[in-house]
Amino acid sequence: MLGTARALSARVLAKVQSAAVLGVEAYGVCAEVDVSNGLPGYHLVGLGAGAVKEGGVRVRAALDHSGWKIPPRKVTINLAPADVRKDGAAFDLPIAVGVLAAQEIVPAAALEGILMMGELSLDGGLRRVAGGLPIALYARARGARAVILPRACAGEAAAIREVPVLAASSLPEVAAHLRGEHTLPRVDELRMSELTSTREVDLAEVRGLEYAKLSLEVAAAGSHNLLLIGAPGSGKSMLARRLPTILPPLDEDEALQTSMVYSAAGKLDGASLIRRRPFRAPHQDVSLAGLIGGGCGMPKPGEISLAHNGVLFLDELPEMKRNVVEALRAPLEDRSVTIVRARHAVEFPASFALVAAMNPCPCGYYGSSVRGCICDLGRVRRYRGRVSGPLLDRLDLQVEVPQVKFKDLTEARDGESSAQVRGRVIAAREIQRRRFAGLGLHANAQMGPRQIARWCALDTASETHLGKIVAKRGISARGVHRILRVARTLADLAARDVIGRTDLQCAIDFRALDQELR
Repeated sequence: MLGTARALSARVLAKVQSAAVLGVEAYGVCAEVDVSNGLPGYHLVGLGAGAVKEGGVRVRAALDHSGWKIPPRKVTINLAPADVRKDGAAFDLPIAVGVLAAQEIVPAAALEGILMMGELSLDGGLRRVAGGLPIALYARARGARAVILPRACAGEAAAIREVPVLAASSLPEVAAHLRGEHTLPRVDELRMSELTSTREVDLAEVRGLEYAKLSLEVAAAGSHNLLLIGAPGSGKSMLARRLPTILPPLDEDEALQTSMVYSAAGKLDGASLIRRRPFRAPHQDVSLAGLIGGGCGMPKPGEISLAHNGVLFLDELPEMKRNVVEALRAPLEDRSVTIVRARHAVEFPASFALVAAMNPCPCGYYGSSVRGCICDLGRVRRYRGRVSGPLLDRLDLQVEVPQVKFKDLTEARDGESSAQVRGRVIAAREIQRRRFAGLGLHANAQMGPRQIARWCALDTASETHLGKIVAKRGISARGVHRILRVARTLADLAARDVIGRTDLQCAIDFRALDQELR
């Protein structure tokens, strides 16, 4: 074991570069360690939260178990910038290395251009921390020579190939590397996270429900939000879980964006990039912070951000807390969410396809041909009223899912596979990619009024027909735009340049809840 530092006769100041994550972006933090004459003590300043302040105990024990000591002098640690609150245990490693550099156990020159972070265990080992990928991006932007991370999370930062990512298991390993006695291994091999269940699902497993499967295809092709309405056991959840299987693969930019969110949340599990579109299905009792983001301390991404570039499935929509459901309205429009705190505002990406499911009434069997409903009309209206009109307006597709007939359920022949449907979805997305080139849009669901006026024009007969439907059902202007976007997607799936009457009527039929209850 390395020996302890020699007695210091002069004041020494060490600086170790680190970083922290705010939202999904990293910012620099410098751990300044000053060892001077004076009353022995350990003082940490720089707006450190509880976990940061408790780090002094971990640092002391880790140094002791590694063969070193915090000197019996006045030790002052400043985490700069001092006006930004720091949270978490990721500063343990830079503080401990700063204490060693202040005692000249490691040379100060070796710290230049090195950025490090990691949580220390009491025996000097390193534990994983969140945010490795955003921090590697920050290091690349600042021209860092290398990034030192705990071995358990170094793999996620290796996606940024321009910056060497060095994996360490313990504090002595880091010290030996800085002293030139040992070289930390560079992480080059990338492991890809699949974010999928052990059993692959396929659309071919869904029997019957052809109309509902068409709505799923339309939702995937145009990135539209979908509401499935049907009796218990009709297949709503089964359909929703197969939506990711017909979506186009993530491209490199989308994979990096999604992985940044998971890295900031500490959910990459040491993998590098997420290659499959995420599917998130929070419980109906999810809290506002759990769904939208926030929480104690530094805001963390919620389920809508973890579903970025993927699918968010909300089952039993009317049973969810009203304030939680209504908080979805702005993210569905803006494709992002901003969490505002007293000292800062944090923005998380939230571009997801929403699939929600609900029963048609409290007992679940309103309109069912299989089982009678026991709810009166007033009770049905109150139940559906739990989902507000403004939120329903933002759900492009509102589709009734009938109960599968026994004949369809027992039929031996499978329907179309996910791969077959995905081929048509990819072709429709390619049409949209060419259409929106240079506009910053990726799918029809993202079109604004200007793009709708340009690419969703109707002939005179279709426009008159739509006007009658709008007047009869009282559809809002937002609802009209949703219908036109869906009609444009239906035309794209059929490779038609102009929206036809059948496309428009099908888009209107996909608005089941716009019709009056009878």
